[in-house]
Amino acid sequence: MDRQGEPRIKVGLINGVQSVRFELRGAFKNSNGETVQDGNYIARLNEQEIIVEGDGRFTGAIIHFDPLDFATCSITVHDVIIGVNFHWQRKETQVFQGSQKIIAEAGGLTIINELPLEAYLVSVISSEMSATCPPELLAAHAIVSRSWLLAQLENAKLITQQRRAVSSDAPTINPDEIIKWYDRENHASFDACADDHCQRYQGISKAFSPAAFAAIEATRGKVLFYDEAICDARYSKSCGGKSEVYAAAWEDRDVPYLSPVYDWTDENEHFAMPLTDETNAEAWITASPLAYCNTQSKELLARILPNFDQETMDFYRWRVRYTQEELQEILRTRTGIDFGAILSIEAVGRGESARIIRLKITGTNCTVIIGKELEIRRALSRSHLYSSAFVVRTEKADTAEYPEAFVLLGAGWGHGVGLCQIGAAVMADKGFKHEQILAHYFRGAELQTLY
Repeated sequence: MDRQGEPRIKVGLINGVQSVRFELRGAFKNSNGETVQDGNYIARLNEQEIIVEGDGRFTGAIIHFDPLDFATCSITVHDVIIGVNFHWQRKETQVFQGSQKIIAEAGGLTIINELPLEAYLVSVISSEMSATCPPELLAAHAIVSRSWLLAQLENAKLITQQRRAVSSDAPTINPDEIIKWYDRENHASFDACADDHCQRYQGISKAFSPAAFAAIEATRGKVLFYDEAICDARYSKSCGGKSEVYAAAWEDRDVPYLSPVYDWTDENEHFAMPLTDETNAEAWITASPLAYCNTQSKELLARILPNFDQETMDFYRWRVRYTQEELQEILRTRTGIDFGAILSIEAVGRGESARIIRLKITGTNCTVIIGKELEIRRALSRSHLYSSAFVVRTEKADTAEYPEAFVLLGAGWGHGVGLCQIGAAVMADKGFKHEQILAHYFRGAELQTLY
């Protein structure tokens, strides 16, 4: 990684659309170096050519709009989808600084925002969490987000050289198993997307606090290092009391600084370990262990979570109930498999946080094992389950042939690997410094300054 200066980042805002509406505010130049009037525009795809019309008309396979002054120019993009395939999915109008690139690709138009990394991070830490978070959380999150993105740029080189996978397909050896994992795909046109799949980036649409700018300035260029490489620093909303290992969610390899961490000051002596054991996992999930992320403070959650995340308040322990008919329909829609009547749902493999990484679903038509954690969450919900750390209860009358309903009792929100955002927020609120927060979640990693 170049330590000489701040890199520029290309962020994918929208892709696969036939048209997009946007507004330019301030002085811009287009791909031909011509001055572009500020105003309203619409870009349409006509075969392989982009046509942009508004206060001027431009055509081409790639069209740039570059600001003459970063600070005073902005681009408003309409109908940006956030929370893709999650329960909070919606469209927003968002405002961005920097350059806009429109590319004609096979699936439609791709809209890209290019800007300096540190400006990007101000938005990320205010989009992932609220800008009113405790300052030490914002500082910790800035370092984690910076580390993650720069590690992805390094990993992209390995992907290009075919030395590392970024996803796995269902194995063909055993047709009764669907084992998939999804990492940051090697985006050909940009470095990262703007949604939860990579990390949330919503431009300058969010209310930035002075603390957000201060956190970026105070940590400028700082990243987590382990064994002379930038840490692939992961994070999720709530670990549920214990963080997960990398291999439970992604590629089968050991990442030492992403080790399982009990989210409190000491190991929990009141629960039997490891949570890979089914009996231990059930006792853990059906209880409410002491943990930083186990908070019921509505005041704190209102300060740290964006508005749409506050629609979910049962993140630490949660409950979902499906009737037999509902579950059949969800599984058929989400997996393409007609299981028939569902007889049982069983964990056959768990990670260190009790998240299921292999789930056996038995129906009257077939029995299939599904994994890893994200594939399980997708299969068992119309959007996504909060996590794959759950136990199953069935409701069945004595005279019934099949269970009439399935109740999932769960823990945590997200994959649980790395930094626990709510746990880190509680730590910051208790007075921990960002260095202490990072040392808690990323064992053995150290801070270095790249630029």
